Amino acid sequence: MTFESERTRRCFLCGAAMLAPSARRLIDRHGRERAFPVACESCGVLTERDADPEESWRDLAGRLAGPTFVADPDAAYGLDIYTLRIAATRLGRGIRPLGPEDCAALLTPHSPLAARAALYDLADGPPVSLGILCRPAERDAVLAGLASQAGWTGDVVILLDGEVERPRAVAVPGFAAGAVRVASRPLAGDFAAQRNALQDLARHTWMMQLDADETLAAGTGRLLPALAALAEDGDVLSAGLPRRNRVDGILSDVYPDVQYRLNRTSVRYAGRVHERPALDGGWRRSFIALHGAIEHRLSRAHVLSRSRTYETLDPGRGRPEEEEALLRPYRA
Repeated sequence: MTFESERTRRCFLCGAAMLAPSARRLIDRHGRERAFPVACESCGVLTERDADPEESWRDLAGRLAGPTFVADPDAAYGLDIYTLRIAATRLGRGIRPLGPEDCAALLTPHSPLAARAALYDLADGPPVSLGILCRPAERDAVLAGLASQAGWTGDVVILLDGEVERPRAVAVPGFAAGAVRVASRPLAGDFAAQRNALQDLARHTWMMQLDADETLAAGTGRLLPALAALAEDGDVLSAGLPRRNRVDGILSDVYPDVQYRLNRTSVRYAGRVHERPALDGGWRRSFIALHGAIEHRLSRAHVLSRSRTYETLDPGRGRPEEEEALLRPYRA
């Protein structure tokens, strides 16, 4: 059951239309306990029923700008440290727990302990590979679009759907010799297996995966190494980014459509279609990053055929109900 107020149907923090009645409570630094009637089932932020979304974000953004986050116990919203980590990424920032209780709360969401943490600007982190799945006919277009990613990754591997071929280097402007490779293996109707094969081709311990019809702004990509570092600090294996689905150029109502594509390369995907990382420890070892989004280009014809194709590949998991939502223009 979702909740839709007179002010908005979407979360003021992450934009998901997943507001629902809540029984969650938060305990502030003075020991005061407070109940919140509404929670976002995507990012976990809590609100009062009459919370003004613009005022809530304005207040939260101001508190995220300093060196330490301390919540206003009387604000119309509340959050634990797990959700605070998500919120901070919207401004390109990371968090560090202030004490043992905060560390424990970060590892066990959604804790009743109100969020508090040190804040810092996301900057550096471990190298991240870029992996792209595509069909042979899409290969040249994908290679032509790679130049914008050269500023954040030095390892790109493209995996084609076709007969098995070992990775071979391809020259691409902006990348060092050997940095971009192309390999091939048959998809055979199993998207998880193809993503896992792509994971295994990475030269680094983290990989960001895209499909041929998806793009990532250079600025979004530049923060991926820092997100990987933030993940490592919090014992996280996977980070998701919102995806903007544009059907014939029109933004779809299916947003943020989070895709967990930044993963440790040891992570395995599961599901022949609509595949997702299978995490040891479950969703608690993942988080959503809000500093940017994956852009996804779709045609109406593809949307109309996709769910039928997926249902054939994996009966019961084709999500035919998603077809209508994808064709519906975005509504705030």
